[in-house]
Amino acid sequence: MLILFMLAMLVLIVFAAEVFVNALEHLGERLKISEGVTGSLFAAVGTAMPETMVPILAIFAGTDNQTLNHEIGVGAILGAPLMLVTFAMGLLTVVSWRARGGNALFTPEPTGIRRDLNFFLAAFSLAAVALFVPRDYPVVRLAIGLGLVLVYFIYILLTLRASANLVENGHGTEAGKPMLLARLGLPPGMPVILLQMILGLALLVAGAKGFIHGVEATAAWLGMSALLLSLIIVPIATELPEKVNSVLWIRRRKDTLAFGNLTGAMVFQGTLLPAIGIMLTPWDPRIEVLAGVVITLAGALWLRVLLARGALRVWHLAVNGGLYGVYLMIALS
Repeated sequence: MLILFMLAMLVLIVFAAEVFVNALEHLGERLKISEGVTGSLFAAVGTAMPETMVPILAIFAGTDNQTLNHEIGVGAILGAPLMLVTFAMGLLTVVSWRARGGNALFTPEPTGIRRDLNFFLAAFSLAAVALFVPRDYPVVRLAIGLGLVLVYFIYILLTLRASANLVENGHGTEAGKPMLLARLGLPPGMPVILLQMILGLALLVAGAKGFIHGVEATAAWLGMSALLLSLIIVPIATELPEKVNSVLWIRRRKDTLAFGNLTGAMVFQGTLLPAIGIMLTPWDPRIEVLAGVVITLAGALWLRVLLARGALRVWHLAVNGGLYGVYLMIALS
């Protein structure tokens, strides 16, 4: 029964992602913004809501056990970017190999992806340094946390500023299909676009939340710790919206949207959420945590080097997927 429930939630997530992606493309087209902004800001932040709520709710409104709340919060905060950099990127190789071939080039608009990775590497490195700042130095931790928040706002400003030039150079967002609600007879205007986006997001959150409950029940049956559960199991469930959206876009050869959705979410989850963890949890360098941080940074650096060389091929992302396997061996040993 539990397996059937989880499968039903997966179907709901896939459907919700299609609804949300369709509305986003029409919103970007109507606002005349670039695919990079649509992917890196709108899609990334919107679909990051399910996994964002897990650590926030755990830290601020979790159980009576404060230690358990902190373990869930820290695990969810650090597990999300780990999944995006490794498992989610590796998934793009799986869905692209047959149609394009292992040596084929991905062709995202490079400046936005490079900007995303630059901000993520800088911010997440700072979050890694904060692991070694003792709790006896709350002012230092507060300064690092507020610095990460400032980094994200600077990122937003630069991303929006770059949009106009990208549209002029042919990277404007284009909707590939008619809007879903318009097919039901509703007028295809801005109110209906926003309505469809809200509907898609609501379904995404509901599907991800339901899937989390199913995974948590399974993990409890297996006897896993709260930290390990949050680092491995919860991100798999909560990252499904990003992965499904990017899979849909990569199949349509909209590489800029697909990668922007993932790298934009990496910036969001590598700045604002670690800021909360640094300021409000112990944020200690336990082996599971430290290994996840190091592997996440290694995967992001690998992508940045490939983009600098101008040759991001399908098989390259298999390396990122392999890094996730390395993390599992470390965490489960």
